[in-house]
Amino acid sequence: MKVICSNCEAENQETSKYCSLCGYKISSITNNKEVEETKVEKPKKGKRKLDLKTILGFVLGFFAMFYLTQYFFKPSMNIDTEIEKSVKELNKNCPMRVDEYMMLDNAIALPNKTIQYNYSLIDLDKAEVNLDTVKKYVFSAVLANIKTNPDMKVLRDNKLTFNHYYKDKKGVFVTKYVVTPDMYKVN
Repeated sequence: MKVICSNCEAENQETSKYCSLCGYKISSITNNKEVEETKVEKPKKGKRKLDLKTILGFVLGFFAMFYLTQYFFKPSMNIDTEIEKSVKELNKNCPMRVDEYMMLDNAIALPNKTIQYNYSLIDLDKAEVNLDTVKKYVFSAVLANIKTNPDMKVLRDNKLTFNHYYKDKKGVFVTKYVVTPDMYKVN
């Protein structure tokens, strides 16, 4: 039996806890478990366009997630086991406000040594996000950090893939950035 994700309508295995496409938490009908809803108090500010402050928020949030992952990551253990432990530990603090504009909803361990970080833009609709600006500044900063940050060495050596999934304040998919080992390998 397949379970349909209520966020993106992708088909998932009935045992899946999170959508394999978008990372959204899936209600388990077969186990009769309810999805836990966490309400987040939103700032009472007007609508904002994606500006430099927001971009810096994306970058800072990204750095924070890598440092948290690094803190729990032990290179002497099995990589898949360590990814699962890191994600589980990180999710104890989720949802976590990264900055004024962004919330880390959760992280999930995916197959093939992949970690996905799922973010919500707190006060932005999809239409307010300039994807060219995000790609130019946020994505390039994320990749540069992975390539050069000495704290990322263990993760680079183990050839992890990092997915960053962003949705707007209404839960609508905005963008996804995937950093593969080929993108950050040193020549």
